[in-house]
Amino acid sequence: MSPRIHSLYDPVTATITHIVYDRPGGHAAIIDPVLDFDPAPATTRHDSATRLLRFVHAEKLQVDWILETHAHADHLSDAQWLKQQTGGRIAVGARIAEVQRHFKDIYQLEADFAVDGSQFDRLFADDEPFRIGTLEATALAVPGHTPADIAYRIGDAVFVGDTLFMPDVGTARCDFPGGDAGQLYSSIRRLLSLPDTTGLYHCHDYPPAGRPPAWRSTVAAQRRDNVHVHDGIDEQAFIAERHRRDATLALPALMLAAIQINIRAGAMPPAAGNGIAYLRIPVDYFTPHP
Repeated sequence: MSPRIHSLYDPVTATITHIVYDRPGGHAAIIDPVLDFDPAPATTRHDSATRLLRFVHAEKLQVDWILETHAHADHLSDAQWLKQQTGGRIAVGARIAEVQRHFKDIYQLEADFAVDGSQFDRLFADDEPFRIGTLEATALAVPGHTPADIAYRIGDAVFVGDTLFMPDVGTARCDFPGGDAGQLYSSIRRLLSLPDTTGLYHCHDYPPAGRPPAWRSTVAAQRRDNVHVHDGIDEQAFIAERHRRDATLALPALMLAAIQINIRAGAMPPAAGNGIAYLRIPVDYFTPHP
């Protein structure tokens, strides 16, 4: 069964959030929702999530799931607020615990911050099936960008997170803690072994000049045209190119704020005695590339 898909693009973070549902009046999943965050005054808004809710309410959908493809570095997740509004369960890949361990140490988080993924309602194992109403879905582990990256195959569509971008943009970086270019290559080849007509839905788009944002490609288009990993690029060539390119990339603008929220399933850190939540900034930890 083919899912119905409604996608919303956030121009501030170049993020695409997907609402996947079986029918009007049926059941839905929200994939990779955005919390609007202004870093200068450190203020948050729910404008992007409210746009999602307008569609959910217009279509009379029951949100079963709020699905994260990984702990994002380029935007903050609004999963917690959406859970409060819809009752949907927040899910991510089971290896999120590895990411939490990396960043608990980097941020020196509170001693009782659990590194077992318990902040999420469901941790999906590789190839684990689940349902969105009448839609059959499967979680596919696609590590490499981070250890916990997961794609969601729902009917004849796959929501790939940051693993692959549009063919003219390429693939995810692998230089964050726990990243591995060899694993990413294997994960991508797994996705590209699906039928050629399979629709691939992306979480971000950084279009070259002259092209508007886009977020759907196919297995055939990726195998033919992806600038980093088209057919004929072997693993060693991909790893070398990924390392070369990663060495030129700056940190995402919102990374230092985003990661510590996203490993908490979109929750803020515990409030201090004055009732205010505070973010931690590891000064000089992530040194710039030469």
